[in-house]
Amino acid sequence: MSDTDITSSKIFSVWKVIIPILIGLVVVGWLFWNDAKDENIPEIIHSLNFDSRALTGLAFILIAVFMREFGLTWRFRLLTNNELSWSAALHVDMLCEFSSCVTPSAVGGSALGMIFLNSKGIEFGRATTLMLVTIFLDELFFVIFCPIIVLLSIHSPLFALGNVGFSHGLQWTFWSVYLFLLLYTALLYAGIIWRPLWIQKMIYRIFSWKWLRRWSERANQLGANMVETSVSIRQHSGSFWIKAFAATSISWTGRFLVVNAIFFALMNSADSSQWLIFAREFLIWVLLMVSPTPGGSGLSEWIFTTYYGDIVTVGGMVLIMAVIWRIFTYYIYLLSGAIFVPAWLKSYFKKSSSIGSVSKSGDLPSADN
Repeated sequence: MSDTDITSSKIFSVWKVIIPILIGLVVVGWLFWNDAKDENIPEIIHSLNFDSRALTGLAFILIAVFMREFGLTWRFRLLTNNELSWSAALHVDMLCEFSSCVTPSAVGGSALGMIFLNSKGIEFGRATTLMLVTIFLDELFFVIFCPIIVLLSIHSPLFALGNVGFSHGLQWTFWSVYLFLLLYTALLYAGIIWRPLWIQKMIYRIFSWKWLRRWSERANQLGANMVETSVSIRQHSGSFWIKAFAATSISWTGRFLVVNAIFFALMNSADSSQWLIFAREFLIWVLLMVSPTPGGSGLSEWIFTTYYGDIVTVGGMVLIMAVIWRIFTYYIYLLSGAIFVPAWLKSYFKKSSSIGSVSKSGDLPSADN
């Protein structure tokens, strides 16, 4: 079994998948129970009207989910020069989404994407290179649009809430995370486009220090991948990068619009606040990038109920909306993982075993064949 196979088996061992899911569900369940004690949630649910507006809102939710997956699938197609079919690219996308659900948000599904791409026939080193580019595009999206969103919301209560302590903490945390994203994006740009050899040498020197030496192997591999990435991506035209960034923007915008669609479906009074709802969702995802829990479980629901509590006028409704939000941004991907991952594991290890058997037997095809 190759190193890649061993890594895959460790990542997708049954307990390493089940335990994060259980932790997330326990945290979410406790939060819902604790917040719902003083609210008559069954009565609120019973009062909901599933009229034409609600059905239209549901259609908008599905369109937003489609935008998210279309953008990511299109991006995988672009980055592989259309070597992946639409179905194969969607398969890789859904596997990445699932891995994002069962790993801390600070890690994300991109950390495992090279394994998924490799299973589709993309050489592992190249797959690692491509995933570095996806990370760069994601971070670049936030680096560009965070200041724009804040500037366009200068006359809106983007950070100003009734809870002054929460407002100050939110603003401080947001800009701290943004500064980290800015520095990280600059590092990725320098490492894979501008000065890859310089960044590689800097990484090597930093991780040669005694207290960082335990991570030196991974850090050195990252530097090597950056150099390889630089050689590869400089061959692409400007139109390629415009399309790749457009795909990234479509995906993230679809992710944010889910909340707008939920508010449209359930709250007529929030129509005038649609921009504020969108802008706050943007900020929420920035904060969730550093979440230590699987898929942001627990933290996501708490931020949502606290951050949107001043817009929702019906007590307890914000909790219901948080549940719906998590269904369409988290639980559907846990469900998709239950469908995609077992079949992928079986296919991947069967293919690896077959290749290993052929290699050991020496029956590799000759050049003449």
